[in-house]
Amino acid sequence: MSNIQLIIEERAADIGNFLVGRLLPFRKKRMVGPFIFIDHMGPAILKEYQNIDVGPHPHIGLSTLTYLFEGSMMHRDSLGTEIEILPGAVNWMTSGKGIVHSERTPEYLRTSEKHMHGLQIWVALPKELEFMEPTFTHIEKEDLPFWEKDGVQYKLIAGKAFGKVSPVPVHSELYFIEIKNDKDAKVNIGEHLYGESALYILEGAVASDGNVYEPKQIMVAKDATLCEFEIKANTTVYVFGGNPFPEERHIYWNFVATDKKTIERAKSDWNAKRFPTIPNDQGALVPLPPERKEGLKRK
Repeated sequence: MSNIQLIIEERAADIGNFLVGRLLPFRKKRMVGPFIFIDHMGPAILKEYQNIDVGPHPHIGLSTLTYLFEGSMMHRDSLGTEIEILPGAVNWMTSGKGIVHSERTPEYLRTSEKHMHGLQIWVALPKELEFMEPTFTHIEKEDLPFWEKDGVQYKLIAGKAFGKVSPVPVHSELYFIEIKNDKDAKVNIGEHLYGESALYILEGAVASDGNVYEPKQIMVAKDATLCEFEIKANTTVYVFGGNPFPEERHIYWNFVATDKKTIERAKSDWNAKRFPTIPNDQGALVPLPPERKEGLKRK
């Protein structure tokens, strides 16, 4: 019997000046464990006159995980952080009660052709930490746990799994794992997983129960402990998940909360300019989007 509960196809989404492939949330599956939002950025080649300029915008109730495959991005936030993120490194920003940040092409690349490819991920905070003070952590790629087994390469980007712990300071029980290989191989990792689990195919192909699955798909497992599949040569996949929260989550724009009143207050605070400012980025604020009928819920 197949262990695949649901297949989610990547959908195009416009984030203002850049088209991305949206993976989560999905109408039939709002979250996988604490993971509530995943965008696949690129791959794209930007001309010398094209740059990423996501101006100052707010977040509450979540942590963002930025992970690049190609390119470079300059992160600035209201804590005073200013750091360039390069492929393989992790930017982990926890908004808590509120943070403002921007994402832009670094100055030294703004007049040359450049590549952009990566994942932008949101992880919801536990209810008791929704109003914590905001924090920011940058982890270099060399500091992430990496190992090989039976010709397959593994990297633990965030969380706990395989008896290993990533240095990324997560706030709940989760895992985000990169798996790569050069030759066809069988992967059986179910004994190392817990909670809800899903697999995203970045490149290559995965075979399971007689079916072959290709890039831009998320496969949600019925049972994380039965995670077994065949990975074709030159494939890269990401396995992610963890323990789900007991409470539902509401999401509106960049705001995540267990209580709709918290989101309404954040919307009012952003419009009234009550959020903190970025000391080294005085660009135009990203406006609150038009009202929608209902924010997305967890399930």
